[in-house]
Amino acid sequence: MSKKVLIISTSLRHGSNSDTLADEFARGAVEKGHQVEQISLKDKQISFCRGCLACQKTQKCVIKDDAGIIVEKMKEADVLVFATPIYYYEMSGQMKTLLDRSNPLFAADYKFRDIYLLATAADEAHSALERAINGLGGWIECFPQCLLKGVVYGTGASEAGDIKGMPALQEAYEAGQRI
Repeated sequence: MSKKVLIISTSLRHGSNSDTLADEFARGAVEKGHQVEQISLKDKQISFCRGCLACQKTQKCVIKDDAGIIVEKMKEADVLVFATPIYYYEMSGQMKTLLDRSNPLFAADYKFRDIYLLATAADEAHSALERAINGLGGWIECFPQCLLKGVVYGTGASEAGDIKGMPALQEAYEAGQRI
């Protein structure tokens, strides 16, 4: 059964390692017959959540920027994939800002059930991703029908392109195939 997969790449660096992981995940999912859309936050304007909670009544944010369109796509996807570089042992700020702005989904009839995290870090230890996994886990807990189905650890990748030839690339591809 074909699923709608939305991959959100949160790196602002051109040719980033997390974008490369996202591309491999997409390739694996497409080969298995899934519909895949990739969104990069590179050229998007996403403001901080104001905490007004109007979205809990309307399922729409009062802020008019690119987040509204992305959040609507998130709502309609069966599978969400977040690709992020790790900054100071945490997800990127732009990823966290988007997660905060997805508050309209909390009271909505969202379709997503499976969540994946693709993360890259200069540090070689898998533990470098723990805070990002926990941060995404806190967001997932607000959506009781969802599970973190997989994490790809792209560790030891600092400069753009470092991820090429590393095991994480194959792991991302295989995760896309397993959806």
